[in-house]
Amino acid sequence: MSDIQAPTRVSSPVILKPVRDGGMGLVILTAILLAIAAVSLAVLSSDAAKPFFLTILAGLAVVGVFTLFAGAMGLIHIGHPSERKRVKTSYADYISDGLLVTSETGSVIYANDAFYQLFGYGDKKRVPTIDEAFAGNVAISDNIFRLSRAAARGEPWEEEFRVPRPAGAGQDSASKWYRVSVDRVPDEDGKAEPEHLTIWRVAEITGERARQEEAFQQLQEAIAYLDHAPAGFFSAGKNGRIEYMNATLAEWLGLDLADVVTGQMRLADIVTGDGAQLLTRAVEQSADPITHELHIDLSRNDGTSLPVRLLYQVVRGADGEPQTRSMVLNRSQGAERAEDLRAAEVRFARFFQSAPIAIAIVDSSGCIGNTNAAFARMFARTSGAPLKSGDSVLELIAPQATDDLRRGLTAAAAGQVDIPSIDIVLGKGGDRTGRIFVSPIDRTPGTKEAAILYGIDTTEQNALEIQIAQSQKMQAVGQLAGGIAHDFNNVLTAIIGFSDLLLTNHRPTDPAFKDIMNIKQNANRAAGLVRQLLAFSRQQTLRPEILSLTDMISDLQILLGRLLGEKVELKVSHGRDLWFVKVDLNQFEQVIINLAVNARDAMVDGGRLMIATSNVSEREISELGNSMIAPGDYVLLEVTDCGCGMPAEIIEKIFEPFFSTKEVGKGTGLGLSTVYGIIKQTGGYIFPDSKVGEGTTFRIYLPRQTAPEETAPAPRVEKREKPRDLTGSGCVLLVEDEEAVRSFAVRALASRGYDVLEASTGVEALAVMDAHEGPVDLVVSDVVMPEMDGPSLLKKLRKHNPDIKIIFISGYAEDAFRRNLEEDDEFVFLPKPFSLKQLAAAVKETLDG
Repeated sequence: MSDIQAPTRVSSPVILKPVRDGGMGLVILTAILLAIAAVSLAVLSSDAAKPFFLTILAGLAVVGVFTLFAGAMGLIHIGHPSERKRVKTSYADYISDGLLVTSETGSVIYANDAFYQLFGYGDKKRVPTIDEAFAGNVAISDNIFRLSRAAARGEPWEEEFRVPRPAGAGQDSASKWYRVSVDRVPDEDGKAEPEHLTIWRVAEITGERARQEEAFQQLQEAIAYLDHAPAGFFSAGKNGRIEYMNATLAEWLGLDLADVVTGQMRLADIVTGDGAQLLTRAVEQSADPITHELHIDLSRNDGTSLPVRLLYQVVRGADGEPQTRSMVLNRSQGAERAEDLRAAEVRFARFFQSAPIAIAIVDSSGCIGNTNAAFARMFARTSGAPLKSGDSVLELIAPQATDDLRRGLTAAAAGQVDIPSIDIVLGKGGDRTGRIFVSPIDRTPGTKEAAILYGIDTTEQNALEIQIAQSQKMQAVGQLAGGIAHDFNNVLTAIIGFSDLLLTNHRPTDPAFKDIMNIKQNANRAAGLVRQLLAFSRQQTLRPEILSLTDMISDLQILLGRLLGEKVELKVSHGRDLWFVKVDLNQFEQVIINLAVNARDAMVDGGRLMIATSNVSEREISELGNSMIAPGDYVLLEVTDCGCGMPAEIIEKIFEPFFSTKEVGKGTGLGLSTVYGIIKQTGGYIFPDSKVGEGTTFRIYLPRQTAPEETAPAPRVEKREKPRDLTGSGCVLLVEDEEAVRSFAVRALASRGYDVLEASTGVEALAVMDAHEGPVDLVVSDVVMPEMDGPSLLKKLRKHNPDIKIIFISGYAEDAFRRNLEEDDEFVFLPKPFSLKQLAAAVKETLDG
C-alpha cells in the first residue's frame, strides 16, 4: 500500500474557540481614574466642584443601571469567563486526537495534552508547530506543504501519510501513520474570527492502517484461493456480460483472463445452445436466493464442448441490479454420487422417451445405438419393419442428404459445436421431409457413441410454406391484374365512348359504319376480358344473396347440356337437406360454366361430367387436415371429369392469369383465374385434384349460411327500366383525371342537353363549384384521382350541400372504395367501361330519382 494518502478536504472539522478572560488591569485603571477625579474635586471649592461631582455621580449611575440590565439579559457575565475557559479546555484535553491552535502569524496559542503526548514533549512551556513536529521527514514534505497552504488560505484540508522509522532506531521502533487536518476557527455565530485563528488536529492511525492492510491481505488470499479452487466460478450481469471468472474456469475453457477483465465477454461466448438464454432470463426475472442446478455444455476456445454441472444463484449486486453467481463443476473430472446418478438416469429416461421430437444416439458412421419412440415413428421403414440397434441412419433418408449428414457426424465426433442443421427426405417416395440437428456427445471411454441426433418432421410445415407462398403469389398477381384492369377500363371507356359518338353521326348505310361497329364490338370483347381480370383479382362488384345450390344447378342443367354437347354426359347428384350459401348468382353460374367448359375440352373423345353437392360438418373439415380451410360448416361442390388429367407442375399454375394448355386462339387463359377470384371473393376455397389419364376434380367449399325466415332465396333487386328518352337538362359537374374519358363524357352529356362543367382533380372541382354562379344538379366523379380522390370530394361537397347527387365512375369495384365512406352516404355507381347510352341513362335516372 502507498505510504502517502491522497489529500482530502474536510467538511466539518473539530474546532476549539479560545476564550478571552477579563483581567485586573482594567480594574486598576478604573481605580486610578476615580482617584484622580477625587483629588481634583478636593482641590476645587465646593461650589465649583459640585457640578463635576454631580456629573460623575450621574455617569456612574448610568453605568450601574446599564450593567444591571446587561447582567439580567446575559450580555455581561460576572465571574463566568474563567469557568468557560476551564470547561472548553477540559473538553479539548479529553479528545484523544492532538489539537493545536495557531495565530495568523503561525505562533502557537493553545495545545491540548494529547498533542504533547503524541510528539513526546514533556515540557509544556515550549509548544512546537506542525512544521517543527514533522521536521526532518523529506518523504512527507509535500503533505506538510499542502496543509500549510490550506491554513494560509483558510481552507479545510486533510492528509494521511506515513512517517518512516528514524535512521539508527532499533527494531522496536516502527514507522507510524498520521492523519492531519487543518481548518479556520469560526466564532460562536459560525463566522471566521477577525484574528484568523487556525486549528490543527493530529491523530496517529498506525493501528487503523494495520487493520486495513490485514483485511486487504486476507482478501487477496481469498481471491487467490477462489482463482485456484478445484471448481470454476463466474458472475454475470443482467445483460449477460461476464463480470468475473476465476483462473480455474478460464483454464478449462482455454481463455485468457485478460480478455475477461475487459468486460467484452458474454454468456453466449462460453455457453453453447440455449443455455445462455436460460441464464439470462433467470437473471432478468428476479433476485432469488435459492440455488439452482443446471447441466449444460460450455464452449472451449478451440470450439469443443465441456459438459459441466452448474450451480447458480440470482442475487442483487452493489448497484441493486440482479446478477448470477455460478459455480461450475467439471463432470469429466469425477463421478457424481451413486444416488444422484440413479435419479438422473430415471429423469433422463423419462424425458428421453416422452420427448415429442426424435432423438437418437449414433456413432461416427451413423449406426443407431439408442432411440426414443418419436425417432422410431419418424424414421419407420416403408416396409413396416421396426428399427433395430445397429441400423444406419444414412439408409433411412434419401441419398441427396447423406453427404451432409456424414459431414455433420464427423464434426460431432471431433467435438465441434454449432453444426448446421440438415434437411432430409424420408423414405424412398419423397413424400415426407424432416430436419436433423447434430450435437456432439460426451464420449465415454470404450464406447463408440459420437453424436446425438434430434429430428423434426417438417412435412406439414413445408406443405404450409408452399401453400402460403402460392397464396402470396396469387395475391401479388391479383394486385397486378387489378391494376392492369383499371388502366384498361379507362382506355376501353374512351374507345367505346368515341365509337358511340361516331355512330351517332353515321347511318348504317355509310361505309364507315361497319368499321366503327367492329371497333366497338372488339372493345366490348376486351371489356369482358378485363371483367375476368377483375374477378381474378377479387375487385369486381358482387351482389351476394342467400340461395340453395340445388335450385341454381337445376336451373343451369339445360344450358350446361347445350355447352357440353352430345359426346359428354352430364350427371348431377344433389346432397340431401343441402345447407344454404351466400353467393352472387350470376357470378357463381359463371364459375360452374367455366369449369364445365374446361372439363368438356379435356374430354376430347367424350366422357362424363359429374356435378355433386353435399354438406361438410366442422368435424369433417378438421379431419381433412387442410390448414388452409378455416374451421366451420361448409357446402361442398365437386365438378369431376374423366378427361386427360394434369401433372403436378401444371396444377401449380392453372389459376394464374393467361396460363393455358390449349392451342393458340382456343382460350384466353382467364377461365380458371376468374373462377379462383370469384370463389375467394365469396369467402370460399377451391382445390384441384388431378391424375394424368384418369381425370380432374375441382372441390369448392362455400361457408354455410343461415336460411332466411321464409326459407326462400332473397329476391333480386329489380332494376329500373331504362328510359327511352335520354335527353335532359341541368348542370352537371364532370370530374375525371383521364383526359380522353373526360372529353368523351363532356361531349356525350352536352349532346343530350346538359350544361357540363369539367375538372381534372377533386381540388379543381371544388374551385369550379365556388366559381360557378348557379346551382350544380349532379356531380359525376372518378374515384381514383391525384390530390383528392372521389370519396374525399363527396365529403367536402356534402358539407356545403347535403342533398347534392353524385355518380361515381371507376374501373375498380364498388366495394373497393365504399369502406372509405359513411354507411348512410348515398351515391350511384357506374362501372367502367361504359357506353354513351349507359352514361346518359345513369345521369337521367339519378336526376329524375
